[in-house]
Amino acid sequence: MTATQEALEEAELRELAEQAGRDLEDASALELLQWAAGAFGRRFCVTSSMEDAVVAHLASRAMPGVDVVFLDTGYHFPETIGTRDAVEAVMDVHVITLTPERTVAEQDAEYGPRLHDRDPDLCCRLRKVQPLEEGLKGYTAWATGLRRDESPTRANTPVVGWDEKRRKVKVSPIARWTQHDVDAYVAEHGVLTNPLLMDGYGSVGCAPCTRRLLEGEDARAGRWAGSAKTECGLHG
Repeated sequence: MTATQEALEEAELRELAEQAGRDLEDASALELLQWAAGAFGRRFCVTSSMEDAVVAHLASRAMPGVDVVFLDTGYHFPETIGTRDAVEAVMDVHVITLTPERTVAEQDAEYGPRLHDRDPDLCCRLRKVQPLEEGLKGYTAWATGLRRDESPTRANTPVVGWDEKRRKVKVSPIARWTQHDVDAYVAEHGVLTNPLLMDGYGSVGCAPCTRRLLEGEDARAGRWAGSAKTECGLHG
């Protein structure tokens, strides 16, 4: 494909994403995923942090055998790895585990230990952002579990949008959901969730950068607590 053809294809995808974002704003999560499955087929995947398996479960209903991409940073809680293994065992999905270029030991040797404390943005870039860039290269569109109610930085999340960084269509099927909606779906369908959500954690990331919530805090307050960092860089 020539550079001109690539530019035309990208422009068409961007237009498709923006139009779908407008047309499907009121669509259900399942309808959004059915649209993505129909539009992109096997060039569509779902990403999951294994905090819960709600989007993976929804996607398996829209497209059985859908690829579910998981980033194993090397810093996950054992409960998170266990959730991934359980999802792979019981759902009609194909779990793909991505790993960083360096092991934790290799990163420590090159950058010094506990990089996540000294430069969390660099640590996230090495262990999350770069592996995802590579892992998504074979896809035209991807889905996330972003919700508008999670934090101010996510309040304007479109249900379908254009991922400028990766030049792909980005689907957020539960963007309009509340925590109540998530809890109701989990209860209705018996969806797997990370056990840490029942142990005081509102959001589950890497173990060194995640703590339990204090009373009255929003769901993501336990991530990078005590710093100005609010996002890992995967979503902006």
